[in-house]
This record gives sequence, C-alpha cells and structure tokens, in this order.
Amino acid sequence: MTSVKVYLDNEQDTVDLGKRLAAIISPPLMLNLSGELGAGKTTLSRGLIQALGHKGAVKSPTYALVEPYEFDGIDLYHFDLYRLSDPEELEFMGIRDYFTEKSVCIVEWPDRGHGLLPEADISLQINYVGERREVEISSGSYRGQQLLSKLK
Repeated sequence: MTSVKVYLDNEQDTVDLGKRLAAIISPPLMLNLSGELGAGKTTLSRGLIQALGHKGAVKSPTYALVEPYEFDGIDLYHFDLYRLSDPEELEFMGIRDYFTEKSVCIVEWPDRGHGLLPEADISLQINYVGERREVEISSGSYRGQQLLSKLK
C-alpha cells in the first residue's frame, strides 16, 4: 500500500486537491473520503466533480445518499453515507449496480457501509491539525498505487 500526506491550509487548498485528483483518475474507480464532520470531504468532492466539467453546484447527498453526474465516458456517483442507519439499506438501493467499468464512485463516510462496499482504490483520511487539515491518501489496490504515483 502506497500513501502520501498532503496539508491543506484553507478551503481553496481542499478544492485544489480535488482538482489534482480529477486530473489523474479514470473509471473504474472507488474513492473513499473519511474524516470528522466539517473536515472537507464534500469540499474536496466539489473540486473533483467541477474539475471533471460539472458547471453547477455540488451538494452533499446526505439525504438522498447518492448524487449522480455524467461526463464523457464517466458515470460519477457521489455517496454520503452519514445518515445511513444500517448498511443493509445499501442493498435495497442496489448499491452493486453503481460499481461498473464506467463508474467513479466517491464515498463519504464509507465505514457506515462496511461489508457491502468494495475495497477502495484510493482512500483519503482528512484530519484536523490545528487550523490546517492533514490528508493521508492511501491506495487499496494496484490501480490505486498507479494513480497515486501520478499525484504530485
């Protein structure tokens, strides 16, 4: 497993990290985002999704559980599992149908779907360090290792 640490000073740094990730990713891919409330998971997702070409707002799919986006050759699904009360709810929504050869799945709060989600290719753990954020980016697959080697 490969891992990289990045430090973010503000919201723009978080958006910029999302843009950097957008430049290296391609389907199929699962990206997990973990961290406390307000750590920047949705902000990072916004940077990534807008860098891929989405022009509108990027909202947290906290209540809907998933927000879909379509780009050339990519079906992107942004999940927020914070309000998930039981991982079995993912079965009822057909979670396996989202993970295809054309999909990039961004999952906030992946621990809430434990046992029903595939292994992430890339995981980001966002932690508060004083006023800054420390992001540990790690690979969970060979593909994830390849992508992380491109992150500069």
